[in-house]
Amino acid sequence: MAALTEEQSMLRDQAKSWVTEQSPVVKFRAMRDSGVELKYTPTTWEAMVEMGWTGILVPEEFGGSDLGYLTFGVVLEELGRQLTASPLFASALVGTSAVLLAGNDQQKQALLPKVVDGSEILSLAVDETARHAPAQTALQATAADGGFTLQGEKTFVMEGMAATTFIVAARTSGTAGDESGITLFLVAADAAGLDRSSIHTVDSRGYAHLNFNNVVVAADSVLGQVDAGYADLQAVLDRASAGVAAEMLGTGAQAFDMTLEYLKTREQFGRVIGSFQALGHRAAELYTAMELARSCAEHALEAIDSNADNLAEVCSLSKCRVGDFLHVMSNQLIQIHGGIGMTDEFDAGFYLKRARVLETAFGNQAYHRDRYAKALGF
Repeated sequence: MAALTEEQSMLRDQAKSWVTEQSPVVKFRAMRDSGVELKYTPTTWEAMVEMGWTGILVPEEFGGSDLGYLTFGVVLEELGRQLTASPLFASALVGTSAVLLAGNDQQKQALLPKVVDGSEILSLAVDETARHAPAQTALQATAADGGFTLQGEKTFVMEGMAATTFIVAARTSGTAGDESGITLFLVAADAAGLDRSSIHTVDSRGYAHLNFNNVVVAADSVLGQVDAGYADLQAVLDRASAGVAAEMLGTGAQAFDMTLEYLKTREQFGRVIGSFQALGHRAAELYTAMELARSCAEHALEAIDSNADNLAEVCSLSKCRVGDFLHVMSNQLIQIHGGIGMTDEFDAGFYLKRARVLETAFGNQAYHRDRYAKALGF
């Protein structure tokens, strides 16, 4: 684990205490069973706002604490451990990153204070198919009457039913597959012609499908430069990948702890199963993979904070390595627990389902291996 500052250590302890006492996985189960459309509990979100987590990345001039991405990662890891559902990641990390990187002073002043107080929930709308491919953006933005008209669809938009403002990647020129010609837009969730519908996913989280039917936006809704939004989008996606990797690390670490506890307590043939050499070796391998994943995850977050010049490669490395660990760990969680691991009454299934969805978020392992190789010149 990286050497945390006193402030980061305090925040980690606060997050660990809060999720354990106020938002354990049993609360997630209750939320899932309640059928709430937002796919999170409003009181959970209000508590996060109250604790100041929504302002971790926001500069002090806009009401935040400006503590950086590693600090945010510390919180996300603890949330990942208990599968706590909220718009925190989508709005306060991904959406906020987009505004910080591409927004002008007026846009920052209009949005960031509201993100901090929880009245504004931002969400990035980038993917148009089940596969993550930002350059394949086809949603059309046509210049008209001093503004733009948006026509097309976005899918698997995180917290799409809860969002108040979407950051939409649209094509202002060129064709799908071109990196040039992509522009980012701020679009109000209640804009005329924008329809959203809930998508039911195995991890019981809030995703939405967006349909833009001649949605008119003003010229000042452009985030960054017209036709030149791809570089900003990639920078946002780097930060999203590093952030989701931190959450994935927490989910995988909790799966490891649950498995280790089972190995220490489950008895078979008159002895605890963890004493069998084959299972002991398996636990050692999983622990090694977890620590390697942690190093990659923390390195990426620190690289963002220090504005390193190799962000693309370290963020892709993080998402891929943590994804590899979480994939294997979630499988082992089920396998080592045996039959009970397959039941809905036991929590293991929640971790497996969440793992599979997080692996694909912002690009799966194959996507990031390819991106990493290209960043290194292969």
